Amino acid sequence: MAKVKICCIANIEEARLALKYGAYAIGLVGPMPSGPGPISPVEAGNIVSQLPSNTNTFYLTSKVTLEEILIEYQVVKSSHIQLTDATSSTVRKELKLVYPRLEVVQVIHVVDDTSIAEAREAAKTSDALLLDSGAPDKLIKELGGTGRTHNWEISQQIVNTVKLPVYLAGGLKNTNVAKAVKKVTPYAVDLCSGVRTNGKLDRAKLDSFFKALSV
Repeated sequence: MAKVKICCIANIEEARLALKYGAYAIGLVGPMPSGPGPISPVEAGNIVSQLPSNTNTFYLTSKVTLEEILIEYQVVKSSHIQLTDATSSTVRKELKLVYPRLEVVQVIHVVDDTSIAEAREAAKTSDALLLDSGAPDKLIKELGGTGRTHNWEISQQIVNTVKLPVYLAGGLKNTNVAKAVKKVTPYAVDLCSGVRTNGKLDRAKLDSFFKALSV
């Protein structure tokens, strides 16, 4: 069964609830140009500090320069950093030089076949990839949390092409996750709105999602 990352965690109670239901990892969304669930680096760091040290914590940043990324990350100290916008291979390499144990996850916004080449290149200097349904070229960038699915055929090709763990995100919920996993065979799935009601983590939706995934 694919692992599950629950994103848009707002506080320690949500983090513990997600982990209780079986989440492999939690996602903490830093300041973004758009989308749900952003919290400050200080708030994210407070959540991380209250969890067991072996918890898989992903901090999502929209920053693209090493200096800006480090300003946020040094406050959070999560186990993973999720780069939601396009970053250079140099930045990813330098992140690993500064923090050798940090897991660097590059987001690929699946748009068309060009995303395959983008993923192949990013895989050379990343620890994992996350395939999402954003629109980074819009005037106000969409870097995740859209609630939209994308072309899983392309995602499947990326999974088959790269030799890294690949997370699948974008519009996943209890009614489509089994189909998505069967089609794409990702290492893990990642979701935010699919297990929320009025922005709050929903126990019933968590339960139905994990049950649907285990079928």
